[in-house]
Amino acid sequence: MALQPSLRPLVVAGSIDAPHTLDIFLDYVCPFSAKIALVIDGVLKPLFASGGKYADKVKVIIRLQVQPWHASSTLTHESALALFKKQGDYFDIPSSSLTPLQIRDSLAELAAQVIPSDAVKDFKDLLILKSTPNGGNAVTDDLKYTIKFSRQNGIHVSPTVLWDGLVANEISSSWGVKEWSEFLANKVNV
Repeated sequence: MALQPSLRPLVVAGSIDAPHTLDIFLDYVCPFSAKIALVIDGVLKPLFASGGKYADKVKVIIRLQVQPWHASSTLTHESALALFKKQGDYFDIPSSSLTPLQIRDSLAELAAQVIPSDAVKDFKDLLILKSTPNGGNAVTDDLKYTIKFSRQNGIHVSPTVLWDGLVANEISSSWGVKEWSEFLANKVNV
């Protein structure tokens, strides 16, 4: 499916020009999203990488799916860098007594552990609130795009997976190598 240029980094596996697309809608504070994210890294990336069985045939696009019942979901998605193995810090109870600014600071500290030190200030600057009372921050427009995209496609929960633009309800966050291999063998036809 279409992807605006500012969100191209969300193509996390396969070639951007691959004819087949897996759109995977994830919420950074959803434990089931974490399960499928680890499968993307361990199972799908090797299959879609150069030399993999489905190289240049399938791409994976991560679609950020804000779940409003997780109070800090919006904040973690603004950062787009929250690590799944640290997601528990942003669950409802641990983050319930923190302000949005405290959560953003925490996310910036987390990002500082994985991005180059000279990029940390630029990252923090992206999360600074604009001067207008309800203007958001530098990534608000990208977040709005991802939410609008999900809503127009009827995505309600995470993880949800689309295969070539259609919801593939048979896909589960519990799938491993066997299930993904069978699914791809039946679907990839180029």
